Amino acid sequence: MSMPMYVSPEQMMKDKADYARKGIARGRAAIGCTYADGVLLCAENPSNTLRKVSEIYDRIGFVGVGRYNEFDQLRIAGVRHADFKGYSFSREDVNARSLANQYAQNLGHNFTHEMKPLEIEMLVAEMSVEDGGDQLFHLLYDGTVIDTNSFVVIGGEADAIRERMEATWSREAALGSALGSAVDALAGPDRQLAGDDLEVAVLARQNGRRAFRRIEGADLDGLLA
Repeated sequence: MSMPMYVSPEQMMKDKADYARKGIARGRAAIGCTYADGVLLCAENPSNTLRKVSEIYDRIGFVGVGRYNEFDQLRIAGVRHADFKGYSFSREDVNARSLANQYAQNLGHNFTHEMKPLEIEMLVAEMSVEDGGDQLFHLLYDGTVIDTNSFVVIGGEADAIRERMEATWSREAALGSALGSAVDALAGPDRQLAGDDLEVAVLARQNGRRAFRRIEGADLDGLLA
């Protein structure tokens, strides 16, 4: 009986991480950023059927990049978790921090115990009722969670896009200015992105309890102009 080949845990984790990063880098990037009236979610997505940007709950949005079937399963699980918690307790008890922790546990367990890691990165965003309390949670393929209240870039060429976004982002920017910064950062100096290339949504304080709203068609073209 032949003995299985021994691979050190360190090498196995490194190989899994490299595999996941390569898969994520092949996809198109997305940006989530705070602006004067809430949170902007902007993804490069020419598809008319597959959504990267979605609503989770009243003031919580979701963005996923990488393998669509993998991050969409987690999105659906997040919607069910939020609905159950809001129904069992109170709508105010549902928040992005607890949801991000739940996602982190699932991602970390998969990365540690499964042969193939999930090739995804995710962003969970929560708009606060008051100015200045918006939160963004960046989740990596291995369950790492990074929280911020400025902006997050996920997906391919994230480092270069992050540098471009850093140069133009402002917390006090209006929606049109924030969207322009995000689109310019995604496109870079050698491309231009039109409305049909983008998926855009906001969590805006003026939208009421259901803060999530997609920006499409003529509204998006007007903001880009």
